[in-house]
Amino acid sequence: MASTKTQINSKKGSAPAKKGEGAAKKDIFARFETVKLKDMVIFSRQFSAMIGSGVAMLRTLTIIADQCENQKLREILTDVRNQVESGSNLSDAMSKYPDVFDRLYIAMVKAGETGGILDTVMRRVAEFMEARQKLTDKVKSAMAYPVVAMAVAVLVFWGMLTFILPVFQGIFAGLGGELPAFTQMLVSMSEFMRSIWMVVLVGAIGTGVYFFKKWAKTPSGRMKVDAFVLRLPVFGEVIKKVAVARFTRTFGTLIHSGVPMLTSLDVVKETAGNAVLSQGVAEIQNEVRQGGTLSKPMERNSLFPPMVTQMVAVGEETGKLDEMLDKVADFYDAEVENSVEALTSVLEPIMVVGVGGIVGSVVVGMYLPIFSLINTMK
Repeated sequence: MASTKTQINSKKGSAPAKKGEGAAKKDIFARFETVKLKDMVIFSRQFSAMIGSGVAMLRTLTIIADQCENQKLREILTDVRNQVESGSNLSDAMSKYPDVFDRLYIAMVKAGETGGILDTVMRRVAEFMEARQKLTDKVKSAMAYPVVAMAVAVLVFWGMLTFILPVFQGIFAGLGGELPAFTQMLVSMSEFMRSIWMVVLVGAIGTGVYFFKKWAKTPSGRMKVDAFVLRLPVFGEVIKKVAVARFTRTFGTLIHSGVPMLTSLDVVKETAGNAVLSQGVAEIQNEVRQGGTLSKPMERNSLFPPMVTQMVAVGEETGKLDEMLDKVADFYDAEVENSVEALTSVLEPIMVVGVGGIVGSVVVGMYLPIFSLINTMK
């Protein structure tokens, strides 16, 4: 009997241990889990709907945290709820998690708290993030095809030179005679790619990329890289339109949410995503701080097209700056979509011809000695 009770007690005691192990595993996975934009959009819309329906903030945060599927976001929302319950403002509680709630998000929440329109502001935050994600997805999907096609071409070229050409090289050596110049070039490339020097070259390229990335993260390096990107043919114009669309969308959303002008410009400057645009926004901010207008410094900056500066000037004169900025953002979103589609339609046949040319050149190089041998025999 005593041994039976001991076994029962040991089984009862092992259950919490298993639960504890499961919780520990979840905590480990939560550290590596990321809060995606989709999660933030869902949270913002749920928060807006519940606050707008009259649900208390603490209860709203509790309900959303309990049903949140993302464990990391659930833990963050639980901590935010505890801070609010202790007397902190929602914006101050969120600001302790800058990786999840960026400056743009915090500025809009603070404006909503000040103006008593937190539900409206959170809905605008969700709409803004959805529009930004839509634009980003369009650009990524358009660039995916040429990137994948180029990667496939490089892999095919490397595979043919590394594995297929050496087989033909043995056949060429058995036939005798001098190889054509193009075939000899491919053979030399094949030998180089199978030698230790290829490893050295890959290591040198990797080291160069590593130091280039470190340099590109410095203020001067980032400015030079972003300026170079904007000057690229074809691609530079698309990137410029994306930057203008992001600037006008972010700035218009902040102004419409009641964020002060200088604070809005400060947030836009930090979230611009392009050092050249950030410098232009800093110049606009200095002009506004001294009592000037937005449109004047924008006219002096070649990054802002004349249409944008004229719309901003009209918005300042009529007192409808946020509406004008939203219209400009909608226009440039459509421009980016059209430009990306046109660029994709041009790149697709170029990439197909490029991949075919790379594969065809290796095939021709492998069969040239056979053709030369047949001509010699004739």
